[in-house]
This record gives sequence, C-alpha cells and structure tokens, in this order.
Amino acid sequence: MALRSTASTHWEGDLVSGSGLTSLESGAAGPMQVTWKARTEEHGGLTSPEELIAAAHASCYSMAFSSILAKAGTPPTTLETSATATFVPGEGITAMELTVRGTVEGISEEDFVSAAETAKENCPVSQALTGNVPITLDASLA
Repeated sequence: MALRSTASTHWEGDLVSGSGLTSLESGAAGPMQVTWKARTEEHGGLTSPEELIAAAHASCYSMAFSSILAKAGTPPTTLETSATATFVPGEGITAMELTVRGTVEGISEEDFVSAAETAKENCPVSQALTGNVPITLDASLA
C-alpha cells in the first residue's frame, strides 16, 4: 500500500520581495515561512526548499542505514546524520553532502562505512537525487 505525503505553499508577491508559507499535511511542522533571501543569503529563522530537501534526505538516509545495520545483526544505538544541500542561483542544487556518525556495537569501521555507502545508494531520497545532484558521504563510528 502506498502512502502519499503532501506539502503545500501559499506564495504572495514576486520572487525577490515575496514570501510564502509552506505547510505539511501531517501537521508535524509549520507553517514555515520561505523567502528568496532565506534561499540565497541567510536563513534568518526562515527555511528554504533546499533545507527541506536536506531534512528529507537526512531522515530518509537514517532510516535506510538503520535498517541495513539491523538486517546485518548490528542495529545502531545511535546515528547522527546531517545533510547539506548547496544551492547556486541560476544553477540549482549543485551538491548534497551527507555526514553520519554512529554508535554501533560489534561492527568494524570498514563494515560501518560499507553499510553507510549502501544506504546512500538505496535511500529513496538519494535515488531521487542521483543523476541530478552529486552526493558525497562522510561516515564514521562515533
């Protein structure tokens, strides 16, 4: 069974001076204000499409990685994952950087990094970005 997830944005004004409110159908967060300045200069308490994609990537990656580790018999105690999307006006999203630090009993650094790479390749958000945005990964045990 498929689950559809929906977000919406109400925008007023032009690109540079306008602003929008983005809401998640689930109600888990928001509404969140978005502006061009938050996208290109500084967040200043606002969000951007790229920050939302980075949040989606960090959470999706953590889920995929925890599943891979558990299936290998070494479930994680903790995974601290961050994702950073780089946006260049006129070019779009030019890079996504994943960083993960994990506390996992009974796994070598080499096996941890290998599993981290597998998670990067198989996470649905990574798969959506692959071929469009270069994704790098920095993975190590905590």
